[in-house]
Amino acid sequence: MSDQFSTGSTSRRSFLKGSTAVAGALGMNLGLNSGLFAAGSDQLKVGLVGCGGRGTGAAGEALQADSQSKLVAVADLSKDAIEASLGNLKVNKRIEQQVAVDDAHKFVGLDAYKNVIETCDVVLLASPPGFRPAHLRAAVEAGKHIFTEKPMATDAPGVRSVMESVRIAKEKNLAVVAGFCWRYDYARRELFQRIHDGQIGDVLAVYGTYLTSPVKPMPPASTRPEGITDLEWMVRNWYNFTFLSGDGLVEQAIHTVDWLQWAMKDEAPMSCTAVGGRQVPAHGGNIFDHIEVNYEWANGARGFMAQRQIAGCHNENSLHVMGTKGSAYIKGGVEITGANPWKYSGPNSNMYQVEHDEFFDSIRTGKHINNGDRLVTSTLAGIMGRMAGYTGKQVTWEMALNSKQVLIPEITGWDTKVDVPPLARPGVTPFI
Repeated sequence: MSDQFSTGSTSRRSFLKGSTAVAGALGMNLGLNSGLFAAGSDQLKVGLVGCGGRGTGAAGEALQADSQSKLVAVADLSKDAIEASLGNLKVNKRIEQQVAVDDAHKFVGLDAYKNVIETCDVVLLASPPGFRPAHLRAAVEAGKHIFTEKPMATDAPGVRSVMESVRIAKEKNLAVVAGFCWRYDYARRELFQRIHDGQIGDVLAVYGTYLTSPVKPMPPASTRPEGITDLEWMVRNWYNFTFLSGDGLVEQAIHTVDWLQWAMKDEAPMSCTAVGGRQVPAHGGNIFDHIEVNYEWANGARGFMAQRQIAGCHNENSLHVMGTKGSAYIKGGVEITGANPWKYSGPNSNMYQVEHDEFFDSIRTGKHINNGDRLVTSTLAGIMGRMAGYTGKQVTWEMALNSKQVLIPEITGWDTKVDVPPLARPGVTPFI
């Protein structure tokens, strides 16, 4: 690994320009025959990679979104996880008959995702984020429509790989829907549309929070089963390792980072500083338990993001957007105050279901959704904030995008050696 950020020529402006260029036309290479879906009556074979809670939820929502879809293949690192996931899906009588995974299509192992991708038309990617760039690339190259959970990478090389995958997906006219689920909530959609329409004037500052308890605390080493390798132990506790999860900021609080990006019309921030560390000792792992990031955009607007995962503290997930004519709020409900007050009074929505409803509808109609540009921007904005928190330095967009730091190693098997850096020390940990 390099001991500093590259200062290469990839600029914030060229990144945005390149990532928004549509490289392909409808029908260029669908990966699926678009004629099959005009009437919405032909079967879509769905595959799931990652059978944890979120993956199981995504599979259930996918099947409910399209009555002609069938889950035909699944992959995980654990056979027990596969059986638990399928059992939970079959409890739902509405989709029970759509769960059609035989024993030959229950794939276990580090390369099991490849088997699923070969089998399906639509792939749901819900494994630990460190694996996602490789899984996404394989699915795109195979011409599959993709639902991918957030975040899409844990380091800058992974982001650059995802950027290339997004480009290929556009050329092939593939649907790519990102698991930034709040973008599919009706109330928040209307709020951000009103912000973009100028109802609070020009946006001056945005403040967001994701203050909560630990998601998957690292267990004591004494609980480690005998005979498993270091890598398997890490993967079982993936949330606690930066190379697998990206840290709490990048894995969980990325939703709030995405709110900031949404408020700023998905314009990439120019730079950021951050403070963070670990207040509660852990049994292992190398993630911080709190980070606060201060972003700056080219127009002078500021964004502030407070993230914490410590038990017994105040919990909050909110947003405050300050404009020249008023303020917009997400805190329980959504509303605008100031010169043009407003409060959402429309229908409620299940955002998880809506994202799959719209995903499958886009496949059926051939009007494929591709969230690729903004999924990359929000993911890198989170990684950029983590870099600033871990190093204590100001980090520009170009520094983050061109970083040579490779967190996820080339994994060839469970015996692969992984050099896990110690917990970062701001002011000591170098740019890498």
